[in-house]
Amino acid sequence: MITRMFHDIRLPRLGFGAMRLPLLADGSGRVDEAETRKMVAYAMQNGLNYFDTAYPYHGGESERIMGRILANYPRESYLLATKFPSHVAAAGRSPASIFEEQLAKCGVRHFDFYLLHNVCEATTPTFLDPELGIVDYLLKQRRLGRIRHLGFSSHGKMDNLREFLDRYGRELSFCQIQLNYLDWTFQSAREKYELLTSRGIPVWVMEPVRGGRLARLDAAGEEALRALNPRRSPSEWAFRFVQDLPNVYVVLSGMSDMAQLSENIKTFSEPQPLTDAEREALLALAERMKNTVPCTACRYCVDGCPAGLDIPMLLAAYNAFRLSSSEAERIEALPADKQPSACVGCGQCVKACPQGINVPAHLKAFADGLARRSR
Repeated sequence: MITRMFHDIRLPRLGFGAMRLPLLADGSGRVDEAETRKMVAYAMQNGLNYFDTAYPYHGGESERIMGRILANYPRESYLLATKFPSHVAAAGRSPASIFEEQLAKCGVRHFDFYLLHNVCEATTPTFLDPELGIVDYLLKQRRLGRIRHLGFSSHGKMDNLREFLDRYGRELSFCQIQLNYLDWTFQSAREKYELLTSRGIPVWVMEPVRGGRLARLDAAGEEALRALNPRRSPSEWAFRFVQDLPNVYVVLSGMSDMAQLSENIKTFSEPQPLTDAEREALLALAERMKNTVPCTACRYCVDGCPAGLDIPMLLAAYNAFRLSSSEAERIEALPADKQPSACVGCGQCVKACPQGINVPAHLKAFADGLARRSR
């Protein structure tokens, strides 16, 4: 495992994201804890000891599950990161009660890395609310040694990121952003990366394969990458792109099975810098992909959906449908109340989406496309 020093900590360049843990095969949506335990053991054996969870992941169970599994290892042998949920504080919970709950759920006395979760236009007022005092409380926990390094994750636009850095950039040690070769130009990731670099703030990468989108290319995309190097998978190309960036310290991957974990660890076993031609080829491929809906399957939109729709699945299917109408067969096999036409257009998903995706508009377009096909 290639590593990098961050202050006094040797970081693995690959981080284990706990947002997309393996699920039981019974369709319950519950995490397969036994399989997760095996994956953690394999990760630890291969030098991957950075684990990233958050308060809302897997309906609040991710922190508990990771805590139970990591309790089998010496505390100094692993690095644990979690995040402060602004939506819980906005609903009336004190920062202290939330933080103490997270420590208890994870079964630890301190967090190695702790982040303000999803700083963006919608959450910044909560984080900056002087009556809540969130940042002041967390800075105090850092002084007490209960947080080793305090940072933040950002889904906001450039102006929001710049304003937040102007306010707290000197207090926070790192920033986690969505960064991959598609978003390098599609979602201003290059500008965000350069802004953070200019401020001396190390970058943590989330969504390096964009929720799996860059691991599952269309035929033309896969052929273009095979022409560059037939031995590399699409996901390896995506990881190599962010691995090269000099201010990237950790690349997080939400791995759902042992095959993904094994492949990613192999990718991070040694650096293989991209050539200028390879980097340009990836960016050219990204230009051809930019007509897709930029959903990363974070699932923040799902809980508040009054129709109970699996929105990330439907948006992924819509992207696939726009490339090939054969995707329609899978969606048309769903119950009517789970198809895109069941969207009631309430807009709750738009408020919950870190990227502000107009989900109702896309689902309507998908439903209209399916209807036209069936005529």
